[in-house]
Amino acid sequence: MPVTRLADVIVPEVFNPYVIERTAELSRLRASGIIGVVPELNVPDGGTTVNMPFWGDLSGEDQVLSDTNALEVNKLQAKQDKAIVLARGNAWGANDLASAFSGDDVMRAIASLVAEYWARKDQKTLLAILKGVFGSATMSSNMLDASANSISRDLLIDTLNLLGDASEGLTGMVCHSAVQSDLAKKEVLDARANVGDTNTAPEIQTFLGRQVIADDGCPVETVGDNKVYTTYIFGPGAIGVAIGTPPVPTETDRQALAGNDVLVNRRHFILHPRGVKWTSPSIAGSTPSNAELGTAASWERVWEPKNVRIVALKHRIG
Repeated sequence: MPVTRLADVIVPEVFNPYVIERTAELSRLRASGIIGVVPELNVPDGGTTVNMPFWGDLSGEDQVLSDTNALEVNKLQAKQDKAIVLARGNAWGANDLASAFSGDDVMRAIASLVAEYWARKDQKTLLAILKGVFGSATMSSNMLDASANSISRDLLIDTLNLLGDASEGLTGMVCHSAVQSDLAKKEVLDARANVGDTNTAPEIQTFLGRQVIADDGCPVETVGDNKVYTTYIFGPGAIGVAIGTPPVPTETDRQALAGNDVLVNRRHFILHPRGVKWTSPSIAGSTPSNAELGTAASWERVWEPKNVRIVALKHRIG
């Protein structure tokens, strides 16, 4: 009986778009609307950054009209947001994969595993970005540091109020699972049915109508004998996403002497906190690692605080 190899079942033209689509479907943050496509944000064919110019808001007090004095002219400032392209990849041995599958559509089964892997990694990358963003002094207006206090309904409302009358634009929350459990015990959260599958899926928890997503990648710091958590609250499209196409997104290889088939998957993409520009610091590789994304010096807010649809709360639990 002939042996089926990865090259026999992996068709890149079918595999690549399925992985991209399935990764988006599996991402809880994409499903919540926090991550969204931005028309002017595209992965470039060359270069690793994308410049997004914008006009600053109109400033200056209104002036009393006079028949003797001309109006003073206020400048309209051109400003610029900047996103960084991320290039990531991984490779897996076929022996590890083959034992997990049976049935006819092996390619789709493998693609689903790859998509699940990238959905987890995207979430980890985004949390690294948020760590760096809120480490920047330019984001102090969007951060409530209540490190000495336990999270509560009042603290969450105070965090929403960082954006004042723009707080209604904040629609989702991401927190550590220990924080979600603590809020549930305090009866701060509400629950509504998961309309996707009401028979088997758990209820969706919300805070004042805002969906709550638990992720243990949210920052946890040890301060003395206490743990300090960071919880994020977002608005729709707060994180811009763009998917590019590497020269060779997917390929297979046969390591004959070792008896292994190898699957290689590569990605070029952007995850960008809108209104907080990448400051182009020195990085070790061609594109930044998660550790470099998590550095405060990598980010600078360029939009007005109310227009940056992300706020953060540092707190304890219990």
